[in-house]
Amino acid sequence: MRRLLSCLVLPLALAACAEPKWAPDEAVNAARFSTGNPPSVTLFTVISTNTGAGGHSALMIDGQERVIFDPAGTWYHPSVPERNDVDFGITERMYKFYIDYHARESWYVREQRLAVTPQQAAALLARVQSNGAVAKMMCANDTSSVLRSIPGFESIPATSSPLKLSKAFGQLPGVITEDHFDNDPDDNSGVLMIQQAPVRHGTGLGKTD
Repeated sequence: MRRLLSCLVLPLALAACAEPKWAPDEAVNAARFSTGNPPSVTLFTVISTNTGAGGHSALMIDGQERVIFDPAGTWYHPSVPERNDVDFGITERMYKFYIDYHARESWYVREQRLAVTPQQAAALLARVQSNGAVAKMMCANDTSSVLRSIPGFESIPATSSPLKLSKAFGQLPGVITEDHFDNDPDDNSGVLMIQQAPVRHGTGLGKTD
């Protein structure tokens, strides 16, 4: 049901954006995941394969732990606790599932990754956790606001357009861009059921996946 993904373009998506959630401490602490990779921030942009319109913006922050800031997003996995649009426990499997969930015959995912300093990663992690739940249609607005508040990202404009945000982010030195396409139908409930099978996490900041 990828047409439900857009926080800007499709009316159905506006009705589908998730309600604010606040997972308990036990669930969050058990799910926390560290990749051990150099710190980075990744901008995801969901783009229509039919019109080229931007449908959604989100950030993946890889620092002391890896999380996804999915403002007003619809992605969900029972093993990934959420607090106000911040998803914890982003293992390699969950990272790939996030992309697979959004990439459908009507949408593709642009992944733009940038190496950052440990200080920038820590600031981004703190900023998304203090942001609060995001209102419908405001995914790019809040994503751009988060980035602009961090030293080194002052060139990012205030915008409600996922495409404008993606273009500005792509102009930062050192950005690596990859587009993910998938021919799966929009109604991929069968794939979602398989992907959402229980996942056993490690305790704390483990490297389990």
